[in-house]
Amino acid sequence: MHANPSMWSNENHYEALEFNGNATNMKLTTYTHPLHGIEPVAGVLQGDRVLNAGELLGHVQPMSMLDLLRDGPEVMVALALATTRFAEIHTDSVHVPRNVAVPSWESTMLAPITEPTSIRDFYAFEQHVGSGYKKRGREIPAAWFEVPVFYFAHTGNIFGPDDSIPKPLECAELDFELELAAIIGTPGRDIPAERAWEHIAGFTVMNDWSARDIQRQEMGVGLGPAKGKDFATSFGPVIVTIDEIKDRISGDSLDLRMTARVNDDEVSSDSTASMYWGFPKLIERASKHAELRPGDIIGSGTCGTGCILELGTDRLAWLQPGDEIELEVERIGKLRSVIR
Repeated sequence: MHANPSMWSNENHYEALEFNGNATNMKLTTYTHPLHGIEPVAGVLQGDRVLNAGELLGHVQPMSMLDLLRDGPEVMVALALATTRFAEIHTDSVHVPRNVAVPSWESTMLAPITEPTSIRDFYAFEQHVGSGYKKRGREIPAAWFEVPVFYFAHTGNIFGPDDSIPKPLECAELDFELELAAIIGTPGRDIPAERAWEHIAGFTVMNDWSARDIQRQEMGVGLGPAKGKDFATSFGPVIVTIDEIKDRISGDSLDLRMTARVNDDEVSSDSTASMYWGFPKLIERASKHAELRPGDIIGSGTCGTGCILELGTDRLAWLQPGDEIELEVERIGKLRSVIR
C-alpha cells in the first residue's frame, strides 16, 4: 500500500510513518458525508470533526471499518500516527482539507461496524443472571459457573446511534439490554485468556433489544433466542481502541461505569468490573476450536439492572413508540435510540 503524496501534506504520507509500538489511541467511527461518497466509510473522530481513514492512509478506494480491521495492527498504528500528525499540522488552520476532514455535525454516524462478521453475545454478569432465574423460581445452574456461555446473534438489522428502532407488531414486552461489546482486531484460534487482550481492537456500547414475550414463547421449546432478538441490535457511538482504556484494565477485569436512561430517567447503573466472566475468558471460550476474525463482536451480556426484565415493570413499563433510550459506557459515549 502506498500513499498519495498530494492527499493532505507532502511531508506526511503513509511511507513516512514509523511502526515503533506507538499506542493506537483513537475513537473510530463509520459515517457518511456527501463529500466522502454515498457509501459508509471508516473514520476517526477528532474533536468536532471526522477524519476519513482511507484518505489518511492514502487509499485510492474508500475504506470500511472491516477493511481497516482486516489490514491489521500495523495499519492501525499508522492511522493513529497519521491522525496525530494531521492535528499537529492543522492546529491553527482556519480551513482543513475537506477530502480528509468534515464536521461531525454534518455527518451521519452509523453503527461502527455495519456488517459484523459474527456476533457472540455472552451471559457474563452474575447479578443479571441471578435475577432472571429468581423470577422463574430457580437458582443459577451450576454449569453457568463452570464455563461462560453465549448465543450467536443475528448480524443483520444493525442500528447505530440516534436510529429509530422498530417495535415488532406482535410484541407487547419490548426491552432494552445494556451491554459492552469487544471488537476483534487480530484473528486467532484457541486463544488463551492471558493473550486475549491482544486480540481486541476496541470496545463499543451494545443494546441487545429483546421482545420478551416472543422470546419467552420460543425458548419454552428449548431453542433460541431467535425471533425475540433478531429484529434489532444497536452499536455505537464509536469504537474506542483498547489503548484508550488500558488504564482501566487489571488482570482479567475492565472497570467502566455503565448507565441506562429511559426518557431521561436513570434506571440502570453498574460497572464492567462486576462481570463474573471477564473478556479474556469470553474470548478464550469463543475461540475454542473456532477462528475469531477481525470484525467479530463479543458481547458481555446484560449488566446488573440493565434491562426492564430485571428491574420489573413496577419500576419501568415495557417500551413503547416514542420512548427514548440512552445507554452510556464511560470513556466510550452514549448510544441513543428512539422506539417507533
